[in-house]
Amino acid sequence: MTEAGSNRQAILLLLYTGGLFGLNFPLGKLAAGAGVSPLIWALVVSLGAAGLLLPGLVLQGRLRLPRGQMLRYTVISGLLSFALVNALVFFLIPRVGAGYAGLVFALSPVATLALTMLAGLKIPGRLGLYGIAFGMVGAALVALGRGGVEGTVIWSVLAFAVPVTLAIGNVYRTLDWPEGAHPAALAFWSHLWAILAYVALQLGLSGELPLAQLREVPLATITQAVAAGLMFPAYFRLQKAGGPVLLSQIGYVAAAVGLGTGTLLLGEVYGPATWAGAAIIALGIVLTVRAQLMPSVCPACSGTAALMRPTHPPWRIRAAIRATGGRCGA
Repeated sequence: MTEAGSNRQAILLLLYTGGLFGLNFPLGKLAAGAGVSPLIWALVVSLGAAGLLLPGLVLQGRLRLPRGQMLRYTVISGLLSFALVNALVFFLIPRVGAGYAGLVFALSPVATLALTMLAGLKIPGRLGLYGIAFGMVGAALVALGRGGVEGTVIWSVLAFAVPVTLAIGNVYRTLDWPEGAHPAALAFWSHLWAILAYVALQLGLSGELPLAQLREVPLATITQAVAAGLMFPAYFRLQKAGGPVLLSQIGYVAAAVGLGTGTLLLGEVYGPATWAGAAIIALGIVLTVRAQLMPSVCPACSGTAALMRPTHPPWRIRAAIRATGGRCGA
C-alpha cells in the first residue's frame, strides 16, 4: 500500500475507533445509574472484545498460544493499556470528579507525543501539532463544562498517572509490535490478560464477582460488548497504520461522539463552554486529518522521506539515516 493509501486508512480507523469508543460514555452512565460496579463494567468491555474475536480467530486458524515476544507484548499491553488504565480511572473519578478525570485523560496525546519524540519515532508536522493542541484545549473546555475538580491536591496530582500510563502503552505497542502478528490475535490475548486482572482485582477488593448486576441493564451490556468486539481489532490496526500519536487522539473523537449521544439519547444538557469545546475538538480533528495526509517528518533532519513509517522501530530508522550519510534522503 502507498503512503497516501496508508494515511487514508489510518484516518478512517481513527474516526471508526473513536466513534465506537465514544459509546462507552453513555453506556457507562447507564450502567453506573443501575448500580453496576465500575470494574464489572470494564470486565464487560474485555469480555465482549475477546468473545467476538474468538470465533473469527478459530475459523481463520489464527488462535495459537502466544509465545516469546508475542506473549510479552500481549501481557504488557493487556495489563498496562487496559487493566491498569481503567483501574486508575475508576479509582480516581470519585476522588477528583469526572470533569478533571476527563481533562487529564485528554492529555494523553501530548504525553504520547513527548515519548514518541524521545523514542525517535514518527513526529507530526506543525499542522499535526496544532491539531493536538486544539484537541487538548477543546477537551479541557468540555471537561470543565461538566464540573470542576472535587478532590484534594494529592489525588489531582496522582490523576496525571492516567495520561502517562496511556502514553507509555501507546509507544510500547509501537516499539515492540511482534513481526507478522495479526491485530485481531493481539487484541484477543491482550484482553484475555486484562480479564484475568479485572477478576483478580474485583475479588481482592470485595471478595465477590457481582455479575448479577448486569441483569439490570441487559441491552446496554450487549451493546457495550458488541461495540468493544468491533472496536479493538481496528484499535490495533490503527496502532500499526497510524502510530502512537495518532492512536492517542481517539479520545478527542470519542469526546465528540459522547457529547452527541449524551444530548440526543440521554437528554443531557450542556452549557456554552462545553459546546465551544466540542467545536474546538472538531477543528483539532480536521487539522489532524490534514496533517496525516502530508508526508512524514524525519526526526534526524526534519525532512520528508518515504522510508519513514509509524511502525518502523528506531534501529531501522537510525540504520536508514546512516545509509544516507546522516540525512533521511529528503
